[in-house]
Amino acid sequence: MTAPATRPTPGPDVYVGLMSGTSTDGISAAAARFADAGDGTVRVTLLGFAQRAYDAAQRARLLDAMQQGSARDYCRLSADLGDWLADAAAALLAESGVARADVRAVASHGQTLWHEPGHSTWQAGESAVIAERLGVDVISDFRVRDVAAGGQGAPLVPIADTLLFAAPDRWRALQNLGGIGNVTVVPPAAPGRDPSAGVRAFDTGPGVAVIDLVARRVRPSLPFDVDGRLAAAGTPVDAAVDALLADDYFAAPPPKSTGRELFGAAYAERLVEAARAGRAGATDEDLVATAVALTARSVADAYARFLPEPVREVLLSGGGARNPVLAAAIAREVARRDGAPRVRAFDEVFFDGEAKEAVAFALLGWLHVERRPGNVPGATGARGPRVLGKLTPA
Repeated sequence: MTAPATRPTPGPDVYVGLMSGTSTDGISAAAARFADAGDGTVRVTLLGFAQRAYDAAQRARLLDAMQQGSARDYCRLSADLGDWLADAAAALLAESGVARADVRAVASHGQTLWHEPGHSTWQAGESAVIAERLGVDVISDFRVRDVAAGGQGAPLVPIADTLLFAAPDRWRALQNLGGIGNVTVVPPAAPGRDPSAGVRAFDTGPGVAVIDLVARRVRPSLPFDVDGRLAAAGTPVDAAVDALLADDYFAAPPPKSTGRELFGAAYAERLVEAARAGRAGATDEDLVATAVALTARSVADAYARFLPEPVREVLLSGGGARNPVLAAAIAREVARRDGAPRVRAFDEVFFDGEAKEAVAFALLGWLHVERRPGNVPGATGARGPRVLGKLTPA
């Protein structure tokens, strides 16, 4: 008698993405499943999303480490950040009802402390701590392989933009507004399409990093300009924005990436000085409005210079998309161009836009396990496709 056939027990298939961005607001964590859709794209099922804000002391340690520190400081910070990342992942799993046994891997971006395109990039957040705390495999250090292959190491989100968020019938631009702004231009989805063919992506310049720094400078009690209230009450100093947009970065052609090394505290101070020089009696609100105008105009300027004409839709995501003054300013500046694309929120088409980058790193973890490339050479300038990340086994 033949025994009845049994179905194999599926293995763990959930990936947890952890993202701590340039804005240093906190950690975003997302749990997702992925599967090939058969049309050149990948289906994503978002199982849960959570954010864990940094307290003032944690944020101060991260920001200080980007400017100065001893070997002991960096050693301790990386281990402690590993704990904070593990806390965020554990909380996400508890809140979303996902069992640790169902998690194939945690994909952790960590926190960028230094990014020097063409030479090196450094993300802190000890993966061994996360693996010990959670008892699951951890994939980390995604950027370094692309840099080793001659790339910028950034942006890395374009692989998610093209695999997960391509439109079926039109070119689409996906603009992230984290601490740094970055855009990916994605061609229509098509069966058999090379996921990197036709994709263009680069950092447009500041996202909310400069806005946040100026807001905290004029209102130290605020972590950022909540709901854009300060900017809404001010008037931009256009002469200051014109002067700052003369920086070489904005005119440099892609591939290109940047970070707080350029758009950090010193740059924010330049903006404040330029605004006060450009308008006698400039108010605190004017300074924040000027920072918003800088980001909005830099985005629109990048589109005019570097985006192909077919783009007809822009989706805004990231923390900056929650700032209504910034979102409106970007839409207004983009609309000045002939044949301007429609600008709307990522949330209107997909899921919570603040989950997007965490989902992107969960996807990079899935691609690592599947031994599939995670970079888009046309976006980073790498010599070719590479499997990204380093594995720390459970």
